[in-house]
Amino acid sequence: MRPDQLPLLTSLSAPSLSPDGSWAVVSATRPDFDADGYVGQLWRVPTSGEEAPRRITRGFRDTNPQVSPDGRLIAFHRSVPGKPAQLAIVDARGGEPQLVTDATLGVGSFTFSPDGRTLAYVSRMPDAGRYGDVEDITPGQEDPRSFTGNRLQANGIGWYRDRPAQLFTIEVPDLDAEPPVKPVGRAAQHSSQAAEEQDVTAASTPLVPTPSRITEDHTDWSDPAFTPDGRALVATAARHETAEDDLLNDLWLIPLHGGSKDGEHEPQLLTGTGELGLSVDSPVVIGETVFFHGRELGESRRDFVGNHSSVWAVDLRGETAPRRLTDRELTVVSDLIPWSGEVSGKKLGEGVLFTDVHRGTGRLFHVSADGITTPLSDGTEVAHAPAAASRTIVCTITTERSMGELAVLRGDSLQSLTDFSARLRAETTIVEPLELIATAPDGYPVHGWAYLPEGEGPHPVILNIHGGPYSSYGKEFFDEVQVYVEAGYAVVQCNPRGSWGYGSAHGRAIKGDMGNLDMVDILAFLDHATSTHPSMDAERVGIMGGSYGGYMTAWIIAHDHRWKGAIVERGFLDPWSFIGSSDIGWFFPLEYTSYDRSEADRQSPMTHVNQVTTPTLVIHSEQDLRCPLHQALQYYTLLRANGVDAELLVFPGENHELSRSGTPWHRRQRFEKILAFWADTLPVDSR
Repeated sequence: MRPDQLPLLTSLSAPSLSPDGSWAVVSATRPDFDADGYVGQLWRVPTSGEEAPRRITRGFRDTNPQVSPDGRLIAFHRSVPGKPAQLAIVDARGGEPQLVTDATLGVGSFTFSPDGRTLAYVSRMPDAGRYGDVEDITPGQEDPRSFTGNRLQANGIGWYRDRPAQLFTIEVPDLDAEPPVKPVGRAAQHSSQAAEEQDVTAASTPLVPTPSRITEDHTDWSDPAFTPDGRALVATAARHETAEDDLLNDLWLIPLHGGSKDGEHEPQLLTGTGELGLSVDSPVVIGETVFFHGRELGESRRDFVGNHSSVWAVDLRGETAPRRLTDRELTVVSDLIPWSGEVSGKKLGEGVLFTDVHRGTGRLFHVSADGITTPLSDGTEVAHAPAAASRTIVCTITTERSMGELAVLRGDSLQSLTDFSARLRAETTIVEPLELIATAPDGYPVHGWAYLPEGEGPHPVILNIHGGPYSSYGKEFFDEVQVYVEAGYAVVQCNPRGSWGYGSAHGRAIKGDMGNLDMVDILAFLDHATSTHPSMDAERVGIMGGSYGGYMTAWIIAHDHRWKGAIVERGFLDPWSFIGSSDIGWFFPLEYTSYDRSEADRQSPMTHVNQVTTPTLVIHSEQDLRCPLHQALQYYTLLRANGVDAELLVFPGENHELSRSGTPWHRRQRFEKILAFWADTLPVDSR
């Protein structure tokens, strides 16, 4: 794959199924150089596999579809360039979509009520005079911001305390009714004159339904889910007294009768997670039970390292304590989907579907209310985002040769219903990975993959390190690897201690001692790969990584000097100056390294930068709030001061997600610069 082939990368949303399970709808989006943005539409996919998928909308970017409970409508996000996403609905049989919101800052997650007559959604509400609330006030003219807590910014959003995420409901309009029109000319003048005569404000004709605001506070609300009777919402929020100093949040039950200002929408606590030390999200209500993700955070209420989500349940009326349903070693990552029925001869009780990350794959599971966990897929593919209805279960999958397809579960295998990556396979050369297991000096197994370009070699090698650190590489198509292999490089990447998908102990092994066991594992895996495959040239090796991968790259080149070149991208490079400057800086570096300054500094690449001799390219984005730009500026400057051949590449308008969701031209330019750097420091044809 070449950098100019980015438009071949099609990604899928979570699917939604018709009530009878006969068809699913999914959105497919891709980068587009002409738009310098991401374009995509909704597709209707028959689950029988006997009919071809069909594009059913033609918007600029239509995403995140959800079928109404009766199957008549599809709600989705519709975006146009320069505007935030709004909520739209379309008849499931086809027709012109209708926008149903015009929120100033757009619409986030949403859900249908059980009867399909109401939609609940999340939208950020700007304080008066901010974020375009008043047309003539520019960002630089807004009032100063005053803070007393730790939760201030979010990467990709910016300041958010003065635009809290609130809950709303709207009535679903009748798509068969005549659409409203805005009065113009004489009609508008007549309306204005009539209002003046009655000494009232002229009433404008609403072009979208008028929403009801359900919450009225400065808390961020998320994940709304209706109760089965449609008379209340379950949602998540951090409203406890110590919310500014810990990572906890709770489930709340919010009645929908009355109004937010008369107290009848007053949230009622369901979980009381302060006693359990839980962070919760993704609630699903089935009967009198609420299933949800729960992450246990220990006595400190901040100990997130290696502590991933499990599936929990609580009584809808809050009469029993929350209980964990799944083993802590299962790494639950997807939203929970209600389902009960029979699959592969197994009768599954009332419960939820979820996916679990395991050794580079994504496995599909079901767990019932009594805690019986049943694996459903064999883990051959990487499963994401399940959906279920009637007797049908679908999910999206990624493989070594596809960015994403919709698949249906048949037996214990997932069979693809789409082929969105057909052009990708036809127009590029995709190299599949070689799975390897190395042994660290202390005997610990290190799992990962190697990718070899065509030809006998010996090929120069790029050691690629993932972010996180609590993340992982998997058995799936990765554009980064394919671009480097196409250019003639062998690529080696692994999941060292600190990664997820191998149990909590594996993820927590680096807590308080970053740069030790993780570096040992990474270098052991590289040595194993190059010694196992003679087509790799162990004498010509480069190293690169982003975020935590940037941290580890900077750390390794200060302690090991075999490298022809290094790329440190969006790096977490100095834990102590990360505190307060990063959107997660008030807890992240302290929990991973230490609350003691000297210990944190010991684990800081910035402390050891004077030991670096490797030519280094430092890449960063101006609007990165996860690993702020100052980390790169300081690191680059110290490299130069110490005589290292260093270059700084900064992308305007981009944030921490540049390599994954940055503008297409910037993503292309990033690849081109990386390849140019490797051509200079690690040329393919050098012997």
